[in-house]
This record gives sequence, C-alpha cells and structure tokens, in this order.
Amino acid sequence: MRNAESHAHPGASGAPAGIPAAGSRAAFRAPHPAPPLLLFEHASKWYGNVLALNQVTLELTGGITGLVGANGAGKSTLLRMATGQLKPTLGRVSVRGVDAWDWRARRLVGYCPDVDAFYEDLSGRAFVSLMARLCGYDRREAARRTDAALDRVGMTGRADRKLQGYSKGMRQRIKLAQALLHDPDLLVLDEPLAGIDPIGRRELLDLFRALAAQGKCLLVSSHELEALEKLTNHVVVMARGRVAGVGTLQQIRDLLDDHPLAVRVDVDRPRAVARLLLDLPDVIAVEVDAPAGDAVPAGLVVKARNPKRFFAHLGRLIVEEQLDVRRVEPLDESAHAILGYLLGGSGRT
Repeated sequence: MRNAESHAHPGASGAPAGIPAAGSRAAFRAPHPAPPLLLFEHASKWYGNVLALNQVTLELTGGITGLVGANGAGKSTLLRMATGQLKPTLGRVSVRGVDAWDWRARRLVGYCPDVDAFYEDLSGRAFVSLMARLCGYDRREAARRTDAALDRVGMTGRADRKLQGYSKGMRQRIKLAQALLHDPDLLVLDEPLAGIDPIGRRELLDLFRALAAQGKCLLVSSHELEALEKLTNHVVVMARGRVAGVGTLQQIRDLLDDHPLAVRVDVDRPRAVARLLLDLPDVIAVEVDAPAGDAVPAGLVVKARNPKRFFAHLGRLIVEEQLDVRRVEPLDESAHAILGYLLGGSGRT
C-alpha cells in the first residue's frame, strides 16, 4: 500500500503544490489571538502569614462580570492586583499581556475604589480635572475630557459644588467620572452602586451596559446582589481567597450537585408533614413557618440536596399521603443562595 504522502507533488521550493514555502512572503501565518484583557495565572498573595489570595486563575475578555463574596473572601486583594496596586507573591496578573504592575497596563485600566480619598475643598469638576492632568493631558484636553466624563455620569449641573458637601451618591459618580477620563478598556468598579438612589442606580446600570456594548470590559464588585443580577448573569464567586465558581448563576448551580435548595411548602398539618419530610433521603432540615400573630403555621421551609431527586420524592409523598399542598416555591434562585452555600453561611455579606 502506497504512503499517502507520496501523492503530494512538491513545488519549486520543495513545499507541496499549492502551499507557499515557509520562507516566502505569502507563507500562511496563523493570526495570533489577542491576549485576554485581564488574566490571573495561579496568582497568590500573602500578607505576612495570612494567605489572602490562593492560586487564583481567572480570564476576562469583555462584557460585564460581577464579583461577589463575603468580607475577607479576597475580593479587595483581587481588585488591587488587577489595577496594579499590589504585586502577586506568586503567579502573574496581566492586562492585555502586560504585567499589571507595569505603567503601560495601568493606562488600560480605570478604577473606581470603594473608599473616598478626595481633596474636600475642591469642587467635583476641579477634582476630576486634576485627575486628568495627572493622567498627562494638557489643560485643554483635560477640560474636554472632564466635561465629557461629568456629563456621562450625570454630574454636569452639580460639578461646581465643593466635594465636602456631596452626598454619598454624588461622590460615587465623581469617582466613576475620574475612572472614565482616559477611556480605558478595562473598568474595575468596587461597590459603584453604594449610596445611589433607585433612579441613579438605574442610570448607572444603563451606563455600565452601554460601556460593555462599546467593547469595554467591566469587573464590578458589589454587595448589592439584586442590582448586580439585573446588570449581568456572569459572576465570579470568591470564598476564602479562592475563586469558588465562575459562570452564570445557573451554570454554577448546575455544577453543585449537592447544592442545598430552600423550598417553601404551604400545606395543611405542617408539623405532621415536617416529620414525613425529614424521612426523605435528601432533606437536610425542615422549619415550620409561623407568621407573627397567626396561631396556625402557614407552611414549611425545606432545605434539601439534589433538587431533582428531592422533587421526585416530594411528588410521591404528596400522592401517597394525599397531602393538601397549596404551594411549592423555591426560595433561593439568586446569587444570595449560591453565595451562601459556597461560603457555608447565609450569603449575606
């Protein structure tokens, strides 16, 4: 049997016909994919004997990603490493392939911190303009960028008041304005919705979506989980210095085969039914829910593993015992529940 390679007819260069020689200008070169906008590669950070970040690997290429976790989970350390404020003890953090500590990487990043560090006697406009000058822009360009950033965050009409008289929400907007001055590819926002009223929150959520639609990458850390869920379904969950889960809320849930699900069951004779439910193999706990002022318990809250199997067992129990069930409702289809499970607590941060 002849070798298949014998059918290839070499051209003048010795390469098979129809394929340019490696040394020719027409030689095919596979395009190099652009490096991720933000990349953590096995990054760890020690503070003395305390391990704050433990072997974190994370890649962001665009869109909006939420960052959630309890206090002490490592969120702040991760954000400071992403913005080049901290170096990893081990591993690497890069922005577009450049070490995050490098000044060239910092020019690609806009940062809105959770703490206030203002010159209180300055007006909002003067502060943002000062930040623009520190970015290296001349007076004219700094003024232009300041006006554009203030307009974008809805502060044009209030920008000439002194910062010391600003509300929490106004301060948040000014911090966001300075983060947008240099039109960065990556925006790192730490609690950007804190102190914002409902109308302002909706405006900022619309702004974040518009920035993502323009190709920006946003990493948004927030305790406002309900608002975060309205902004993005893609989350990074941190727990004890590690990334405990990345993906959509449903993807994270699907990965947790034994994720405890909380289900409300409204049924007659709740105390008797509670005893029956505790005999089911996947039930962890049952609480009888009795609203204040009502002598008759309204129903049960059941915590169970393996939702599919639990609901199958519950269905059989209802039929076999002829239970009068008025409602069955999962209670935790939100980031609170997933976060609470991963942290081994309530999920409230």
